[in-house]
Amino acid sequence: MERGAEESAKRPVRPVLGLANISLTFGGIAALREIDLDVAVGEILAVIGPNGAGKSSLLNVVSGVYRPDRGEVWFGEHSFRDVPTSRLAAFGVARTFQNLALFKGLSVFDNVLMGLAYRQRTGFLGQIIGSPLARRIEAESRAAAEGVIGFLHLAEVRDRRAGTLPYGVQKRVELARALVARPKLLLLDEPFAGVTLTEKQELSQHVRNARDSFGAAIVLIEHDIGLVMGLSDRVAVLDYGRKIADGTPDQVRVDPAVIDAYLGVAHEDETELAT
Repeated sequence: MERGAEESAKRPVRPVLGLANISLTFGGIAALREIDLDVAVGEILAVIGPNGAGKSSLLNVVSGVYRPDRGEVWFGEHSFRDVPTSRLAAFGVARTFQNLALFKGLSVFDNVLMGLAYRQRTGFLGQIIGSPLARRIEAESRAAAEGVIGFLHLAEVRDRRAGTLPYGVQKRVELARALVARPKLLLLDEPFAGVTLTEKQELSQHVRNARDSFGAAIVLIEHDIGLVMGLSDRVAVLDYGRKIADGTPDQVRVDPAVIDAYLGVAHEDETELAT
């Protein structure tokens, strides 16, 4: 092995996502307190905790919606105090939301294609006159959209308006839009909320397949603990804005601090912040 290749092999791989000492307050109430967290390549990490634990606040810091009072967010080699939402796609980050953010009047195909809007960098004039680069980008984008539609078994509803579809299918469409750019990091905010048990099982398999097929690291917030324990490689538990546990599902489910948090054991001098 050549020296350069040998040194590269020895160099540690940075996590896809890193959080260092993240703290966030609203009106003097602490939403997050000194959170450290890493997500490895290809890892499924679930963030769980009682209502008001800070889960959504954490995801909003990672995606640039909130600016932390202290700490840094790392995407590979890039670190930020104030995460630039406009550059997330370029860093390989995609997100779904608690409340569906689909364009209800557009077709499934057009909704999925929206996940590649950031690629339209040839300029307005280039698109009007149909430059070779603009045509190539459009062709590649359409092929990627068709591919992920097939991957998530949405071909039968490809041309249907998204707003006419059952809620569980709309969840799959939103997942497809997030996956179409083949992100390195996929943030899922309560992806299984509001769907039937059968749809939860189907969606969880799609999430696992997305990791296995695309190599995406996945961070998900979810209240269905049974589903989380079966799907995740690792589980981080928040309570009152602090990380109280971080380990494998088997380690977390028997952690006394986690059991106390979910049983509602009283905490002194703490104020809950709904998220």
